[in-house]
Amino acid sequence: MQSLAMIENWPVPTAAAAVVTSDGTLLGTHGPTAHRFPLASVTKPLAAYAALVAYEEGAVELDEPAGPEGSTVRHLLAHTSGLAFDEPRVTAPAGTRRLYSNAGFEVLGDHIAKATEIPFPEYVRQAVLEPLGMTSTALEGSPAKDGVSTVDDLVRFAAEVQAPRLLDPRTVLEAQTVVHPGLKGVLPGYGHQNPNDWGLGFEIRDSKSPHWTGLSSSPATFGHFGQSGTFLWIDPTAGAACVALTDRAFGPWAAEVWTPFTDAVLAELGTSGR
Repeated sequence: MQSLAMIENWPVPTAAAAVVTSDGTLLGTHGPTAHRFPLASVTKPLAAYAALVAYEEGAVELDEPAGPEGSTVRHLLAHTSGLAFDEPRVTAPAGTRRLYSNAGFEVLGDHIAKATEIPFPEYVRQAVLEPLGMTSTALEGSPAKDGVSTVDDLVRFAAEVQAPRLLDPRTVLEAQTVVHPGLKGVLPGYGHQNPNDWGLGFEIRDSKSPHWTGLSSSPATFGHFGQSGTFLWIDPTAGAACVALTDRAFGPWAAEVWTPFTDAVLAELGTSGR
Protein backbone atom coordinates (compact mmCIF):
# COMPACT_ATOMS: atom_id res chain seq x y z
CA MET A 1 0.00 0.00 0.00
CA GLN A 2 1.48 3.32 -1.09
CA SER A 3 -0.10 5.20 1.80
CA LEU A 4 2.10 3.34 4.30
CA ALA A 5 5.16 5.08 2.86
CA MET A 6 3.92 8.29 4.53
CA ILE A 7 5.70 7.12 7.71
CA GLU A 8 9.01 8.03 6.03
CA ASN A 9 8.08 11.69 6.54
CA TRP A 10 7.21 11.32 10.21
CA PRO A 11 9.64 13.15 12.54
CA VAL A 12 10.75 9.97 14.30
CA PRO A 13 13.99 7.97 14.36
CA THR A 14 12.31 4.66 13.47
CA ALA A 15 8.81 3.74 12.30
CA ALA A 16 7.08 0.69 10.90
CA ALA A 17 3.49 0.10 9.82
CA ALA A 18 1.19 -2.49 8.30
CA VAL A 19 -2.42 -3.07 7.26
CA VAL A 20 -4.22 -6.41 7.62
CA THR A 21 -7.77 -7.16 6.50
CA SER A 22 -10.52 -8.94 8.38
CA ASP A 23 -9.77 -12.18 6.52
CA GLY A 24 -6.13 -12.05 7.61
CA THR A 25 -4.69 -10.79 4.32
CA LEU A 26 -1.62 -8.62 4.80
CA LEU A 27 -2.20 -5.75 2.39
CA GLY A 28 1.12 -4.03 2.93
CA THR A 29 3.97 -3.17 5.27
CA HIS A 30 6.56 -0.42 5.46
CA GLY A 31 9.64 -0.03 7.60
CA PRO A 32 11.40 -2.52 9.88
CA THR A 33 8.42 -4.66 10.86
CA ALA A 34 10.57 -7.04 12.93
CA HIS A 35 11.99 -4.20 15.07
CA ARG A 36 10.93 -4.39 18.72
CA PHE A 37 9.32 -1.20 20.01
CA PRO A 38 8.03 -0.28 23.47
CA LEU A 39 4.23 -0.30 23.19
CA ALA A 40 3.29 1.93 26.14
CA SER A 41 -0.53 1.78 26.38
CA VAL A 42 -0.93 -0.39 23.28
CA THR A 43 -0.06 -3.02 25.91
CA LYS A 44 -3.59 -2.67 27.29
CA PRO A 45 -5.46 -4.45 24.45
CA LEU A 46 -3.11 -7.43 24.84
CA ALA A 47 -3.72 -7.47 28.59
CA ALA A 48 -7.47 -7.11 28.05
CA TYR A 49 -7.51 -10.00 25.58
CA ALA A 50 -5.76 -12.17 28.16
CA ALA A 51 -8.35 -11.11 30.74
CA LEU A 52 -11.11 -12.19 28.37
CA VAL A 53 -9.41 -15.57 27.91
CA ALA A 54 -9.40 -15.89 31.71
CA TYR A 55 -13.11 -15.07 31.65
CA GLU A 56 -13.88 -17.70 29.01
CA GLU A 57 -11.77 -20.26 30.88
CA GLY A 58 -13.89 -19.63 33.98
CA ALA A 59 -11.05 -18.23 36.08
CA VAL A 60 -12.86 -14.91 36.54
CA GLU A 61 -16.26 -13.41 35.84
CA LEU A 62 -16.66 -9.99 34.29
CA ASP A 63 -19.02 -8.87 37.04
CA GLU A 64 -17.15 -10.26 40.03
CA PRO A 65 -15.71 -7.76 42.53
CA ALA A 66 -12.24 -6.50 41.64
CA GLY A 67 -10.50 -3.31 42.68
CA PRO A 68 -12.13 -0.68 44.90
CA GLU A 69 -15.51 -1.08 46.58
CA GLY A 70 -18.28 -1.51 44.01
CA SER A 71 -15.86 -2.16 41.16
CA THR A 72 -15.72 -5.30 39.03
CA VAL A 73 -13.46 -6.82 36.38
CA ARG A 74 -15.68 -5.11 33.81
CA HIS A 75 -15.19 -1.72 35.46
CA LEU A 76 -11.42 -2.15 35.45
CA LEU A 77 -11.38 -3.07 31.76
CA ALA A 78 -13.62 -0.11 30.85
CA HIS A 79 -11.82 2.54 32.95
CA THR A 80 -14.84 3.04 35.18
CA SER A 81 -13.51 1.60 38.45
CA GLY A 82 -12.99 5.07 39.92
CA LEU A 83 -9.24 4.57 40.34
CA ALA A 84 -6.89 7.46 39.57
CA PHE A 85 -4.64 7.58 36.53
CA ASP A 86 -1.38 6.24 37.95
CA GLU A 87 -2.01 5.33 41.57
CA PRO A 88 -4.47 3.02 43.35
CA ARG A 89 -6.41 5.95 44.80
CA VAL A 90 -10.20 6.08 44.49
CA THR A 91 -11.42 9.36 42.99
CA ALA A 92 -15.03 8.48 42.09
CA PRO A 93 -17.62 5.77 42.76
CA ALA A 94 -17.41 2.84 40.34
CA GLY A 95 -19.42 3.26 37.16
CA THR A 96 -19.92 7.03 37.44
CA ARG A 97 -17.01 8.49 35.48
CA ARG A 98 -14.62 7.44 32.71
CA LEU A 99 -11.26 7.83 34.45
CA TYR A 100 -8.48 6.45 32.28
CA SER A 101 -6.38 4.42 34.70
CA ASN A 102 -3.07 2.62 34.43
CA ALA A 103 -3.57 1.67 38.06
CA GLY A 104 -6.83 -0.04 37.13
CA PHE A 105 -5.07 -2.34 34.67
CA GLU A 106 -2.39 -3.11 37.25
CA VAL A 107 -5.09 -4.06 39.76
CA LEU A 108 -6.71 -6.17 37.02
CA GLY A 109 -3.43 -7.99 36.36
CA ASP A 110 -3.01 -8.72 40.07
CA HIS A 111 -6.59 -9.96 40.31
CA ILE A 112 -6.17 -12.40 37.42
CA ALA A 113 -2.80 -13.56 38.72
CA LYS A 114 -4.41 -14.48 42.03
CA ALA A 115 -7.34 -16.19 40.34
CA THR A 116 -5.17 -18.25 38.00
CA GLU A 117 -2.14 -18.66 40.30
CA ILE A 118 0.01 -17.59 37.33
CA PRO A 119 1.96 -14.29 37.22
CA PHE A 120 0.05 -12.05 34.84
CA PRO A 121 2.91 -11.52 32.33
CA GLU A 122 3.23 -15.29 32.08
CA TYR A 123 -0.54 -15.65 31.74
CA VAL A 124 -0.52 -13.19 28.82
CA ARG A 125 2.24 -15.23 27.20
CA GLN A 126 0.36 -18.51 27.59
CA ALA A 127 -3.11 -17.17 26.77
CA VAL A 128 -2.39 -14.81 23.87
CA LEU A 129 1.20 -14.46 22.70
CA GLU A 130 2.18 -18.10 22.36
CA PRO A 131 -1.04 -19.29 20.63
CA LEU A 132 -0.78 -16.44 18.09
CA GLY A 133 2.92 -16.99 17.40
CA MET A 134 3.84 -13.56 18.78
CA THR A 135 7.37 -14.68 19.59
CA SER A 136 8.89 -11.18 19.62
CA THR A 137 6.34 -9.80 22.10
CA ALA A 138 6.73 -9.69 25.87
CA LEU A 139 5.02 -8.08 28.82
CA GLU A 140 7.94 -7.04 30.99
CA GLY A 141 6.17 -5.31 33.87
CA SER A 142 2.95 -3.34 34.14
CA PRO A 143 -0.02 -4.72 32.15
CA ALA A 144 -0.93 -1.08 31.52
CA LYS A 145 2.19 0.03 29.68
CA ASP A 146 5.24 -2.25 29.69
CA GLY A 147 4.72 -4.41 26.61
CA VAL A 148 7.31 -4.68 23.84
CA SER A 149 6.39 -5.92 20.36
CA THR A 150 6.85 -5.69 16.60
CA VAL A 151 4.56 -4.74 13.75
CA ASP A 152 4.77 -8.34 12.54
CA ASP A 153 3.45 -9.63 15.87
CA LEU A 154 0.74 -6.99 16.25
CA VAL A 155 -0.52 -7.84 12.75
CA ARG A 156 -1.15 -11.34 14.12
CA PHE A 157 -3.05 -9.86 17.04
CA ALA A 158 -5.06 -7.51 14.80
CA ALA A 159 -6.00 -10.44 12.56
CA GLU A 160 -7.11 -12.41 15.63
CA VAL A 161 -9.34 -9.62 16.92
CA GLN A 162 -11.02 -9.30 13.51
CA ALA A 163 -11.57 -13.07 13.15
CA PRO A 164 -11.25 -14.57 16.65
CA ARG A 165 -9.86 -18.03 17.26
CA LEU A 166 -8.79 -17.68 20.89
CA LEU A 167 -12.11 -16.21 21.99
CA ASP A 168 -15.77 -16.62 21.12
CA PRO A 169 -16.60 -13.90 18.55
CA ARG A 170 -19.44 -12.79 20.83
CA THR A 171 -16.92 -11.98 23.56
CA VAL A 172 -14.85 -9.90 21.16
CA LEU A 173 -17.99 -8.11 19.99
CA GLU A 174 -18.72 -7.25 23.62
CA ALA A 175 -15.17 -5.93 24.00
CA GLN A 176 -15.75 -3.49 21.14
CA THR A 177 -19.16 -2.37 22.43
CA VAL A 178 -19.53 0.64 24.74
CA VAL A 179 -19.53 -0.20 28.44
CA HIS A 180 -21.47 2.31 30.58
CA PRO A 181 -22.61 4.53 27.66
CA GLY A 182 -22.73 8.29 28.08
CA LEU A 183 -19.89 8.75 30.55
CA LYS A 184 -17.70 11.81 30.12
CA GLY A 185 -13.95 11.76 30.52
CA VAL A 186 -10.55 12.84 29.29
CA LEU A 187 -8.91 10.98 26.43
CA PRO A 188 -5.19 11.36 27.22
CA GLY A 189 -3.55 13.67 24.71
CA TYR A 190 -6.87 14.69 23.14
CA GLY A 191 -8.74 16.35 25.97
CA HIS A 192 -12.25 16.14 27.37
CA GLN A 193 -14.70 13.98 25.43
CA ASN A 194 -18.46 13.79 25.89
CA PRO A 195 -19.10 10.92 25.73
CA ASN A 196 -15.74 9.21 26.20
CA ASP A 197 -16.69 5.74 25.05
CA TRP A 198 -14.71 2.56 25.80
CA GLY A 199 -15.33 -1.13 25.51
CA LEU A 200 -13.44 -3.83 27.39
CA GLY A 201 -9.84 -2.71 27.04
CA PHE A 202 -10.42 -1.04 23.68
CA GLU A 203 -11.17 2.63 23.10
CA ILE A 204 -14.13 3.21 20.77
CA ARG A 205 -13.99 6.16 18.41
CA ASP A 206 -17.69 6.97 18.05
CA SER A 207 -17.99 10.76 17.53
CA LYS A 208 -14.91 11.87 19.48
CA SER A 209 -13.18 14.99 18.23
CA PRO A 210 -10.28 15.53 18.17
CA HIS A 211 -9.12 11.95 17.86
CA TRP A 212 -6.00 9.98 16.97
CA THR A 213 -7.68 8.03 14.15
CA GLY A 214 -8.82 9.55 10.82
CA LEU A 215 -11.50 12.06 10.01
CA SER A 216 -12.92 9.33 7.77
CA SER A 217 -12.63 6.56 10.37
CA SER A 218 -15.98 4.94 11.08
CA PRO A 219 -17.60 5.48 14.51
CA ALA A 220 -17.21 1.73 15.04
CA THR A 221 -13.41 2.01 14.91
CA PHE A 222 -11.74 0.73 18.06
CA GLY A 223 -8.21 0.21 19.31
CA HIS A 224 -5.57 2.04 21.35
CA PHE A 225 -2.64 4.39 21.08
CA GLY A 226 0.42 4.65 23.29
CA GLN A 227 2.58 7.40 24.70
CA SER A 228 5.60 5.78 23.02
CA GLY A 229 4.23 6.93 19.64
CA THR A 230 2.33 3.75 18.80
CA PHE A 231 -1.18 2.82 17.70
CA LEU A 232 -3.40 -0.02 16.61
CA TRP A 233 -6.84 0.63 15.16
CA ILE A 234 -9.44 -1.73 13.76
CA ASP A 235 -12.17 -0.30 11.53
CA PRO A 236 -14.96 -2.86 11.04
CA THR A 237 -16.55 -0.69 8.34
CA ALA A 238 -13.33 -0.72 6.33
CA GLY A 239 -12.76 -4.39 7.12
CA ALA A 240 -9.14 -3.77 8.07
CA ALA A 241 -6.74 -2.92 10.86
CA CYS A 242 -3.63 -0.76 10.92
CA VAL A 243 -0.59 -0.95 13.19
CA ALA A 244 2.03 1.81 13.43
CA LEU A 245 4.94 1.74 15.86
CA THR A 246 7.60 4.41 16.44
CA ASP A 247 10.33 5.18 18.93
CA ARG A 248 9.40 8.80 19.65
CA ALA A 249 7.16 9.77 22.53
CA PHE A 250 3.66 10.92 21.65
CA GLY A 251 3.30 14.68 21.21
CA PRO A 252 1.97 17.32 18.81
CA TRP A 253 3.88 15.63 15.98
CA ALA A 254 1.69 12.53 16.31
CA ALA A 255 -1.55 14.48 16.36
CA GLU A 256 -0.43 16.18 13.14
CA VAL A 257 0.58 13.08 11.16
CA TRP A 258 -1.57 10.22 12.42
CA THR A 259 -4.93 11.50 11.19
CA PRO A 260 -3.92 12.23 7.57
CA PHE A 261 -2.06 8.92 7.54
CA THR A 262 -5.16 7.00 8.60
CA ASP A 263 -7.31 8.89 6.10
CA ALA A 264 -4.86 7.99 3.33
CA VAL A 265 -4.92 4.33 4.36
CA LEU A 266 -8.73 4.30 4.37
CA ALA A 267 -8.86 6.06 1.01
CA GLU A 268 -6.56 3.43 -0.45
CA LEU A 269 -8.77 0.73 1.03
CA GLY A 270 -11.62 2.30 -0.91
CA THR A 271 -13.77 3.45 1.99
CA SER A 272 -14.53 6.73 3.65
CA GLY A 273 -15.77 4.87 6.75
CA ARG A 274 -18.94 6.93 7.01
